[in-house]
Amino acid sequence: MAVGTLSARHAVAVMHEWKRAQMMRQIGIGLLAALMLLGARPMQGQDRAPKPLAFDRPFAPGPVYVVRIEGMIDNGLARYLHRALDEAKAEDAALVVLHVDTFGGLVDAADKIRKDVLDAPVPTVAFIDRNAASAGALISYAADRIVMVPGASIGAATVVEGAGGEAAPDKYQSYMRGLMRATAEANGRDPRIAEAMVDQKLDVEGISPAGQVLTLSAREALGVGVADAVLPSLDAVIDAFGLSERPRVAHDATGLERVLRFLGSPVMQSLLMLMMLGGLYFELQTPGVGFPGLMALLGAALFFGPHYMLGLVESWEIVLFVLGVALLLLEIFVIPGFGVAGISGIVLVVISLGAGLIGNVGFEFPSGEAVTSAITTMAVTLVLLVVLIFSLGRYLPDSGRVHQLVLAPELSSAEGYTSADTPIELEGRTGRALTPLRPSGQVDIGGERVDVITAGEFIPPGETVRVVAVRGSRVEVRRVETLPDTGETSPA
Repeated sequence: MAVGTLSARHAVAVMHEWKRAQMMRQIGIGLLAALMLLGARPMQGQDRAPKPLAFDRPFAPGPVYVVRIEGMIDNGLARYLHRALDEAKAEDAALVVLHVDTFGGLVDAADKIRKDVLDAPVPTVAFIDRNAASAGALISYAADRIVMVPGASIGAATVVEGAGGEAAPDKYQSYMRGLMRATAEANGRDPRIAEAMVDQKLDVEGISPAGQVLTLSAREALGVGVADAVLPSLDAVIDAFGLSERPRVAHDATGLERVLRFLGSPVMQSLLMLMMLGGLYFELQTPGVGFPGLMALLGAALFFGPHYMLGLVESWEIVLFVLGVALLLLEIFVIPGFGVAGISGIVLVVISLGAGLIGNVGFEFPSGEAVTSAITTMAVTLVLLVVLIFSLGRYLPDSGRVHQLVLAPELSSAEGYTSADTPIELEGRTGRALTPLRPSGQVDIGGERVDVITAGEFIPPGETVRVVAVRGSRVEVRRVETLPDTGETSPA
């Protein structure tokens, strides 16, 4: 009985030992599988083995073109880049390096640049020096290769509108997603990652969870295949392609392109509108056409001209502005008073300027946020205009500089303004007539020739006269006769 009991206990102990061995074996297999999985799949943030930078075809014999893409992405930059790529093609350039450092800009301008870069016959490299956000990410994806400096970033390509940076409606996001996806596919990059830079609702496993827009650092971009290399400088990029011995062309924008981009900046928009509206106001306060009218005309030309060339202003907006100004002129010179024509002209001018601040296409405007931003800009400009008018009306008339250009309203003798010197000190003095006084002529008084006039009598030359009155520049004299007994003289 005891032997049987010991055998049963032994059997149970053996069973427990076998189960524990099986459990340890399963745990070991699981750990081994996990390690194999981690070894086969790169961890997020860990660099993958970079693919070679070399292109399949040999380089052309020409120089290396370096084209800067910095600041706001606008239509002025699109014109500049189109010209740069044409010149690189004409010079049989070996490589075009797009030196990118931008936080984004206009989607339509970025799309023009994207198409030009994709269609370029010259190999292109996007060298991201710090920032390639929003439209900058789209342009970088269009290049054949992407190289980033340590600490650079790429992504956050959500379409926004207005000064507050709120996301645009889904139809704009859908269009941007399509652009990013197509551009990524054209250059053999993962389209899901490109779309995740636009839409925060997309989930890319292991890279970008849903709920946040994807932005990649240089190391992360290299790890997931967005960037082809991480290099510290432009020289290192050119050397990596074996082109360090080639001549380098630092392509620059022309003076006209710089002026167009400068005049298209938001600050200049407000200043030019102030010039237009202020000039119109002061022109309405003065008769004829003068300096304020010329300033208003110049402001309108500088506002609408460059903006039209950059694609920010439609033709109908310019027509609306011209019609508004025409109604104001009609109210001033033709129709007496201030009525329907004047009010309509002001409304048309304000609407045309407001529409010029919105990136509309034809008569299609973006959602309310962009319109609100334009209205806010117009309101601030009008407030500044009122302050300007009040300040000029209050302090400008007392300015010494203005008095040098404009006559003072009153030039009185009490303030020292006279048409000629008043010789008041001559009154009571005597002299000798040098010319016949009939009734005016000249008299010698103390050795000085003085123009005088009599009360109507004729006085021949050589006679002694006395100054009896001085009124302004008029010096009146009388003949002096000698008294017979005393030898004294008295006026005749």
